Order: sequence, then structure tokens, then C-alpha cells
Amino acid sequence: MPNIANVKKVLLLGSGALKIGEAGEFDYSGSQAIEALQEENIEIILVNPNIATNQTSTQDGVTVYFQPVLPEFVERIIEKEKPDAIMLAWGGQTALNCGSELYHAGVLKKHNVKVLGTSVETIDKTEDRKVFNEELTKIGVCFPKSRACETAEEARKALKEIKFPCLVRAAFTLGGGGSGFAYNEEEFEVLIKNAFAYSPQILVEESLKGWKEIEYEVVRDRNDNCITVCNMENFDPLGIHTGESIVIAPSQTLSNEEYQMLRTVAIKTIRHLGVVGECNIQYALDPNSQKYRVIEVNARLSRSSALASKATGYPLAYVAVKLALGYTLDELTNTITGCTSTLFEPSLDYVALKIPRWDLNKFRKVSQIISSEMKSVGEVMALGRTFEEVLQKGLRMLQTGAQGISDHPYTFDDVRSSLANPTPLRVFAIYQALQENLSVEEIADITKIDKWFLEKIERIYKTEQELKNISADSQNEACEEFKSTILKSKKEGFSDNLIGKLLNKPALDIRNMRKNMGIIPVSKKIDTLAGEFPSQTNYLYITYHGTENE
Repeated sequence: MPNIANVKKVLLLGSGALKIGEAGEFDYSGSQAIEALQEENIEIILVNPNIATNQTSTQDGVTVYFQPVLPEFVERIIEKEKPDAIMLAWGGQTALNCGSELYHAGVLKKHNVKVLGTSVETIDKTEDRKVFNEELTKIGVCFPKSRACETAEEARKALKEIKFPCLVRAAFTLGGGGSGFAYNEEEFEVLIKNAFAYSPQILVEESLKGWKEIEYEVVRDRNDNCITVCNMENFDPLGIHTGESIVIAPSQTLSNEEYQMLRTVAIKTIRHLGVVGECNIQYALDPNSQKYRVIEVNARLSRSSALASKATGYPLAYVAVKLALGYTLDELTNTITGCTSTLFEPSLDYVALKIPRWDLNKFRKVSQIISSEMKSVGEVMALGRTFEEVLQKGLRMLQTGAQGISDHPYTFDDVRSSLANPTPLRVFAIYQALQENLSVEEIADITKIDKWFLEKIERIYKTEQELKNISADSQNEACEEFKSTILKSKKEGFSDNLIGKLLNKPALDIRNMRKNMGIIPVSKKIDTLAGEFPSQTNYLYITYHGTENE
């Protein structure tokens, strides 16, 4: 067991005020951190000015300071509260930057405050792009051709080597703030000016636009036990911020060789860097070869961590706290299953899909184009057996008027332009393109979206046509062809309401009809997955079966 007797009071940095691109997403990790610390009877001092979170709710043993997460405020709180340790990795980039500044200013050393979890030295290696690239070079890991610049003149010199098109982004930022792609001198000058407004260091990088974007959530303890908990794949190719993209877990288009290659690189990189706790590693993968680039490592809980935790049933933030206190993965039990070790990597027989939610119409002079800078204000997650099912369920959950990908209030006058210029509505433009007889190959060529995803959307389109073509005489419970089509449509995420629209019947009639045919949802519980968790009744997902006994 770890020796934590000398840690009685911990300062936990939150994510700061709510704003687009950060803060709200880290309420989950911060709340999990508080729960894990309370189990160890550790007094918690929380600094977070955000009153709209569970994290800052009144709790026993938690003292909340509604102050900005900035060094000058946190230093005064340290002087007053005299904590034994500080935790930086549970409040996003805001907390990480603040903790790093306190460390380098000597404040933590002055007040004898230790950093729990990943060290500031390791954090610095992941945050400073020049140092990060040097570390990756030591272990033979590929990264984008990149130059870290601290002046506009350095950036212009870097451009001569990188050449157009290039990506300009600010270091030490969250949500892609100040980033964008430049295709000419004029765009480049605008971007470097914006990027320097966010950070004293900017990055000029080769453009990998069109490559697949893959992420792995990785956990490592002080004994060098290291596992990948979940990997995720962006529906959109590289060039669109992960927070702006539809994301599916686990990845769907990777071969086993590609999956294992990236997993091996992830573990090798995290071990070399010396992360203790949880982190996220992001890749660009060439769709036409096995070339890859490590884009970045977030040595902290990220917005993807919350998605991975909920998708897999592995409490990443909770486990990360325990590891920071000195526990090892083999000593901990997964609190969701109640019996498996946290050293076990989750294995999923279902998929989870995240779809962002935008409210761009509320802002004046805001471009509808989505790119490397985050604009979404929220997201939904859908669980199911297939990509088609979770896509349709997720689109309904956005509450924008869409009943699914085939039934929505949007039309596109120039569908090819809508495909080429990504907006929050591009997924609906893909469906309209299929309706206008564009092939999957044509759409893939325009969007660079993997054909696997487009073929799944095409399957939804074909099922819709099947439903439309069912004659009124065939719409009865005795018709096997009708039953087969209804079963297929439910497995592909069509709601009763949408099926009713297509068949000109009330949704309640469709519901009663399919129930009479034995097409009913069966809740998949944890205790039915392995037969060894009788105390658990958590619903993971719902799948449709053709008979009640199946």
C-alpha cells in the first residue's frame, strides 16, 4: 500500500470560468478527483470560480475558493491554507498552466507543497513543443515537421522550411485557440498575429490535413505499469479540432496492425516521458500507408477522458488520483465492475459516439466553418451496437429538430460546397449528397472522410428507401419481409416516429406493431456481459432483437 500518511490536505485546481473550448468539460474529472480524495480522508481545498458545476457544490471536507485559477490568487490561498500537496491534472490547461507557473516561480518550493501525479518537469516536456520533439527523437517516435517560434520573424523563417500549406497554432493553449491553416502569405500573417495573442510561443507545422485523427487514453503508475484504456477515432479527418468532430470509440477503420502499432508507440512514449496517472496521446495516421505522426500528449485529464470513462466504464479521473497518491494499478479495483483490477484494459462489444453541439447563430460575425479552433459549446454521447445506430440516436439527442440523419430541417443549395467546407451541418450534407446520387467515392474524395463511415451512412439511406417502398398491403405483422425491414431499421437507429413518417402511420402504431412482432429493445447489463457481476444493474446500451426469447 502507498505511504500517504504525510498528505493530509490537498489543493485541487479547477478549470476556471466557463468559456467556449474549456472549463465545463472538466467538471467530471474534478468531481471524480474529490470523490477519490474523500475516500482517503484527505482535506480538500478547491480553487474554481465556476459555480455551475457539481465540483463546487457544498461537500463535507471540501473548502471552495471561488477565485480565478491564476498564480497570484492561488499563491495567497497556499499561504493561508498551507496544503501538503497540489493536484494540477484535473482542471484542464488552465490548471496545468497555473501550477507550472507556481512551480517555476518557486512558490511551491517556498511553501513546501509537493506536486501529486505527473511532475512539472514532465508537464514541461509535453507543453514546450521544441523540448517535446527532442524527447520523441530520443525514442525514435515520428512527429510533424514543426518549428517552435517566439517572434514573428522566427515564424517567417520557419515557413521557408515548412512551406504552404502549414498549420499555425499557439503553444500552452486548450481548444485550439489561435490556430488555423495558412495557404498563402496573407493568411499566415493573420494567423501568427492571432496565435501570439494566445501564447508567447507559437508552432509552425507541416499540414497533415486529410490524415486520420486517432487518440489513445493511457494510464501509468509509479512502478511503470502502463495500459491503454480506450482508443478513439475522429469521423472527420485531421484539420478539424477533436472537440468539433464526431468521435467514435473504439476506432472502427484501423487494421489490427495499425491499432497495435499506435498502441505500442503510445506506451513507449508515456513511459519515456514519465507520466504518472492518466494522459492522452493524439496521432495523425496516413490513410494510404502506415505512416503516423504524434501530434501531442496531454499530460492531464482531457475532455476525451470523460468520453472514454463513460464509454468504457473505466473511471479514469478516479484512478488517476489514486495513482497520484502512490497506489499502483494492480492494487486498485475498477469501481464500476466491482471486481476487476484497474490493470485490465476494457474490451467493448458496443460503440460510443460523441457528437458536438454548436450555437453559432447566437454570435454575430462568427464563421460557420469549423476548423482547428474549437467553437462547440457542448456534446452528446450515444451508446449502441453499430455506427448507424449511435449516429442516428446522437443526432436526435442534439435537440436541433433532427429525427435522424435522414429527417432534419436543413437543405443545401450547393451540396458539393457544403461537403468541401466543413460546418456543423456537414453530416446532413453527406446524406443529401447520397440522395443526389453522388457516390461514396466522390464524397470521400471531397471530404477525405473514410469510406467506411460513408458506407454506413449509405446503408441508412438504402434502408430508408426500403421503408418508403413498402406497400400499404405489406405493412402487417404477418409479412416476414416487413418484419425484417423494421428490425433492420431499428438496429440502424431509426426511431418509431421516423419509421411512422416514412410509412404514413402514427408512431404509436409502429411501436405496437413491432412489439407484436417481437422486435423489442433488450437492455444489456454489466452482469450479462461476463456473468460475474451479479450486484451490478448498470445499463450499458440497448440492442434490438427479433423475438422476445432471442
